[in-house]
Amino acid sequence: MKFADPKSNIAFKKVFGNENKKEILISFLNAILDLKKEKEIVDIKILNPYQAPKIEMLKETMLNVRAKDRRGITFIVEMQVEKQAYFDKRSIYYTSKAYVNQIERGEDYPKLNQVIFIGILNFNIFESKNYITRHLILNTETYKQELKDIEFTFIELPKFKKKEKEIKTIVEKWIYFLKNAGELKIIPAKLKKPKEILEAFKIVEVYNWSKRELEVYEYWSLKEGGREETLKKEREEGIKEGLEKGAKLKEIEIVKNLIRMGLSEEEIIKATGIKSEELRAINERI
Repeated sequence: MKFADPKSNIAFKKVFGNENKKEILISFLNAILDLKKEKEIVDIKILNPYQAPKIEMLKETMLNVRAKDRRGITFIVEMQVEKQAYFDKRSIYYTSKAYVNQIERGEDYPKLNQVIFIGILNFNIFESKNYITRHLILNTETYKQELKDIEFTFIELPKFKKKEKEIKTIVEKWIYFLKNAGELKIIPAKLKKPKEILEAFKIVEVYNWSKRELEVYEYWSLKEGGREETLKKEREEGIKEGLEKGAKLKEIEIVKNLIRMGLSEEEIIKATGIKSEELRAINERI
């Protein structure tokens, strides 16, 4: 088996923004937010359902999923791979924007419902050693949460160090899936339950993907640093003796695919780091 990395744009939205598999997002939210009894989510409406994006639209594609439950609570789940300055401020901005956009007139204040932001980060931003932190508005005297309409939960993946044999809770299973699925060859026995996580694995199994989805995934893998870093190391190790050298063939094939997909010379150079003269040489050979 080969699994796409769920941290990538297309895989993340394909798993959690799938309107035909809403139970996956419900399971994830209930586990991460520890929602039980009357607070447990039983149904949800995905506001931006998954669609395979076109390459030219990727610059405008947001790595988030938005949904609303029966109580009118809005959930924003965002995956951020590359470390970004002021991500905390950006999180507050988008959450506040989602909150105020619920109404058009001031007298409609009672119609405002809670907005909960969940940020999944492939880097660390807080001093806490915990991989999950919850941020609320509290009364500094009583420490009660009297202003409940906006909440933030952050998951810092690098702080999650548990091995497969150490996993016990559903929360740990979901985080292990997010952090490690892209490097696995089989579904770990401990992650075959609950069924929603098993279903998530089936969704990221690339053999079930369309050609367009695979092209977009490969493009984003280059942009997000996975293959780009590998190709950079290959170049630094001395693959400078010509385009026909064996170690260079993998890079050439990727560049050929990007050319066939209609990317401009500037986009390909930016994505792969290849020199313009090398790119032109490859283009002439197609």
